[in-house]
Amino acid sequence: MVFFTIGGENFHRSQICGYSNNVRRLFEDKPGIGGELLPGQTLKITSSVFPEAAGSSPPSWIAFDKQVLCFDAYFEEEVPEKHQELYRIRHCKIYFYLEDDTIQVTEPVVKDSGINQGTILRRGLVPLPPPHEDQFYTMYHFNINTEITLYGRKYKIIDCDLYTKNFLRKIGIRLNPPASRPDDPYTTERQKRYLESTNPFHPYERFDTLKQFLEFDGQVLGFSCVWNDPELKLSDPRELVLRYYLSDDTIDIREILPPNSGRDVVPFFLKRDKLPKNAPTAPYHPGTITNYTLLNVLGKPERNKGYYIRDVLQTGAVRQEFYKDSDLKIGAVINVWGRQILLCDCDEFTKEHYRKKYGIVDFTPIEYKTPPPPKPEKIIPPYNGFGSEEDSLSSCKGVVVQAPHKDYRQFLVKDRFGMDSFILRYAAKLITDIAVDKDRKFIISYFLSDDTISVFEYAERNSGIAGGKFLERSRIKKPGQELFKSEPSEYYQAQDLFVGARVCFHGHNFLLVDADEYTFNYMEKNANEFPMADICAVFNKLKSMTESCAKEIRKTFPITDPEHTNVIGYDTFRNWIVSVASGRFSEHEIMTLGRHYGIRDDSQTDLLLLLSMAQEKLKKNAFENFEQLITVFLYNDREKCGLLPNETCRTILKSFKLPLPDDLLETLLARFEDNQKQVDYKKFVHALNWRENQVRPFVEEKEQPKREDIWNQLPRSPPVTGIKYPPLLDDLFGKEE
Repeated sequence: MVFFTIGGENFHRSQICGYSNNVRRLFEDKPGIGGELLPGQTLKITSSVFPEAAGSSPPSWIAFDKQVLCFDAYFEEEVPEKHQELYRIRHCKIYFYLEDDTIQVTEPVVKDSGINQGTILRRGLVPLPPPHEDQFYTMYHFNINTEITLYGRKYKIIDCDLYTKNFLRKIGIRLNPPASRPDDPYTTERQKRYLESTNPFHPYERFDTLKQFLEFDGQVLGFSCVWNDPELKLSDPRELVLRYYLSDDTIDIREILPPNSGRDVVPFFLKRDKLPKNAPTAPYHPGTITNYTLLNVLGKPERNKGYYIRDVLQTGAVRQEFYKDSDLKIGAVINVWGRQILLCDCDEFTKEHYRKKYGIVDFTPIEYKTPPPPKPEKIIPPYNGFGSEEDSLSSCKGVVVQAPHKDYRQFLVKDRFGMDSFILRYAAKLITDIAVDKDRKFIISYFLSDDTISVFEYAERNSGIAGGKFLERSRIKKPGQELFKSEPSEYYQAQDLFVGARVCFHGHNFLLVDADEYTFNYMEKNANEFPMADICAVFNKLKSMTESCAKEIRKTFPITDPEHTNVIGYDTFRNWIVSVASGRFSEHEIMTLGRHYGIRDDSQTDLLLLLSMAQEKLKKNAFENFEQLITVFLYNDREKCGLLPNETCRTILKSFKLPLPDDLLETLLARFEDNQKQVDYKKFVHALNWRENQVRPFVEEKEQPKREDIWNQLPRSPPVTGIKYPPLLDDLFGKEE
């Protein structure tokens, strides 16, 4: 057994070391040895009157983490060294930490107190006063309006915060009413002396403008105003801009000088300063207006020193009233050193300021400007025939002739870029009665970048016509316009050219009979600019013509399709549109309907040729990852049907960095897909595998074109071989029951 001797008494180790709130602590009183009481030792009952909760409870350092009881207290401190005070009352705060029953005492710092303030008692366990110094303070020792002794100093607890009150009530402590907080007599006396010493015998006028500056700095009210100068009776009133600074109630005025006014340009009409309301015509002498008035009461005694005193009554002081923001409003006339200025309008910030502060809602401006005389109509002389119309028009707009401006934005947007040529090409023929000219073929190219047109003629052998360039690229005027006129001429636009249109280029009449595939696609993509290629507008036009004869039309199409293939020829479809429309449909509108409901001839591009090109690309780049490609396709095929969407296949092929151009890859995928846009990926990969399924490379034998055959490439008609008429009839008249 291990015993310790403290104060002449023997204690067992279990009495020295113990636990408090499940935390190991010293000086914990435990009964006897092995649970048996020693002679003269009594068992202290520490159980609460409240029943314990069922289940295991968490340790206190977790249950009461960051939970502190806060008490307001004070203590009296004797001052034997000074006769002005016998004691001091020092206010402090007592903090009781619930997690480990530690206590901390702090004193709030008071400015210029001359006392070391802050932490009075560092955080730690505090023993009870004798004769119970072997025990420590717990939460049950604290209450309002009670005294506690911490290391020989008595603290009077006067109040606590709301959390502490609620906590003490929950653990069963009945709280006392709060006590009054006494004041320190010396501090009270000192404050009284300070106020008496700082209170002047005469009232002190304080001019504090810092608050106004901090609140309204940068906020300026703006007004438009005028001044009728009496010296200038024949001229208009002089326009001014008045600015009122809310930070210091100052005003400055600037003048707006019209061009060629003959006046000198000065920075300010009125320099920034406070503006008096009843200002004299001449300013006061320096020193007339001051904040204080000093009186010479004793004259000048020896040593040339004068004695002065402030004039509290301000006898003879000049008082001035200055303009405030409440004096400024639309329609008000203010006196600016003898000049009467009328406020006519204000800006939005000023309106919002008066609306919030003064409740003004009427901000009707005052018209002070005389209406300007109407500008004379500018008469443009007619075109004289020299140069272009644009050059002649620019010579009428100014003394210095400038070149006409071109639309560079249109040029940059619609210039050739990549595969987009932005050139609309049409096949045309002459409208003439001369038999030789009837068989001549032309290619009309419209350049969208600058709205120019060029015409080339198709060269035919043994025709007697050389062919080649027929019309230089340029803008072409529409026929029927007067040559010498003031208005600008109208030129052919892209909307004027379509299949079936008749155009006249410098006296030659052309009929547009066909267009290339790029032209049809461009017009259909920009249907808002080309009504002839707008399928919705064309369809509605056809629907309005055929609503009355729906039954006859439904019987007409099956007659022309004896084999019941639901497909009719393009010529049959065209003849039906012509008979129904009676000439109200252009050839381009018929082609738009045919392209929408037609069947394309896909045999134009040979599949073997495409595969040979693809295999040649793969072979040059040494691409052989066909087995991995099939594995990824099988992984994405969840249903194991051998089909995947076109977009999924394209994404997988892109992830393998397949060295094929985008247009070639999309064309090949389209050849291996079905009607539901599903691609047979096994056949596709097998066709690309140049190791196992090599396709014989195609060698295109092309003759070198002759000089006269360079421009012989006429546009081809849309590859429409037939028309599916059931979808057309369903869209026109609805599905037949």
